[in-house]
Amino acid sequence: MGDDGTADLIVVGLGPAGRALTHRAAAAGLAVVAVDPAPGRPWTPTYAAWADELPRWLGPTVAASTISAPRVVAVREHVVDRDYVVLDNAAFQAALGTEAARVVTGTARDLGRGEVALDDGTLLRARHVVDARGLRPGSGAAEQTAYGLVVPAATAAPALGDAPALFMDWRRDNGSGAGDPPSFLYALPVGSGRVLLEETCLVGRPAISLRVLRERLLTRLLARGVVIRGDADVERVRFPVDAPRPDRQALGFGARGGLMHPGTGYSVAASLAAVDDVVAALLAGTDPWTALWPRTARTVRSLRRVGLRALLALPPEHVAEFFDEFFALPPDLQRAYLSRRDDPRATASAMGTLFRHAPTPVRRTLVGAALPRERHRRRAHR
Repeated sequence: MGDDGTADLIVVGLGPAGRALTHRAAAAGLAVVAVDPAPGRPWTPTYAAWADELPRWLGPTVAASTISAPRVVAVREHVVDRDYVVLDNAAFQAALGTEAARVVTGTARDLGRGEVALDDGTLLRARHVVDARGLRPGSGAAEQTAYGLVVPAATAAPALGDAPALFMDWRRDNGSGAGDPPSFLYALPVGSGRVLLEETCLVGRPAISLRVLRERLLTRLLARGVVIRGDADVERVRFPVDAPRPDRQALGFGARGGLMHPGTGYSVAASLAAVDDVVAALLAGTDPWTALWPRTARTVRSLRRVGLRALLALPPEHVAEFFDEFFALPPDLQRAYLSRRDDPRATASAMGTLFRHAPTPVRRTLVGAALPRERHRRRAHR
């Protein structure tokens, strides 16, 4: 706390990204104020990450399950040579303790440079303000949607076959036609002898509705001999993946700050990995935006947005072919595109290798996605 009583940092939003920043900044000795309408609310979404993405300081106790060599089914079947971790939400939340910060229960109305105004008229001041409130669906952005059921492992077994988990299963036994927007089955153990079976629309503008995803999931499970009881827990997912460009004037963090991967919808692991860069900049008195968004990270973000445009433009009948080629890439190139936000050369190498091996229709789509936006619009309107 400064001599004038001003905090070092205000964090608005206590989801995983905001809570991680609050926790690490306070642990480093910064005076932190955290604002959230319900700071103690339990987290209900299923959070997962590749094990090698998680920072060491988080510790092993946050894992509800760890899956070795999950599988992808596209045109062919692929084994992903990485461990995949499903987080235990209660342990994850507890590991990001906020006891060393001042936590304010309230709703932020206005965020400015160095101050936050709450709905009740309270005005909070700090040297830095970070917006970690996440993103809300709507406004025409590309979105990811999913409908899932959590069932006992024995019930789920026929859906997985002999796979420990299905990271993506693009088979069309969900009742969809060849020309329909595709969705895949995401099936994995989530701890305590339970398995999440989730029908997922990776990205769409508009995305597939939850009603349609529910119908597809039930059709798929019935075709595989899975009998669902009426008391299964339900998970509904809808969020934008097309985050706004990071703003130098108002530092966003997590999904709000552009850390969501536009081609996968993942942001939690990237936020955990980046949090100490922001804290180090705050401690050193340097620009936290520059620490979070060096040129390399901005370049990777631009390349990934090309990938997002390609996914949105792919004809439905070629989506499985695209992922067939992606998961045939060497593991280091898969990891570069999925997880490394500071290595544009490796990201470009992954994209270029996929392009060289992709079928001709997929290559045409990738070329179109890589065109400058204005040129792409002119071609689309001819």
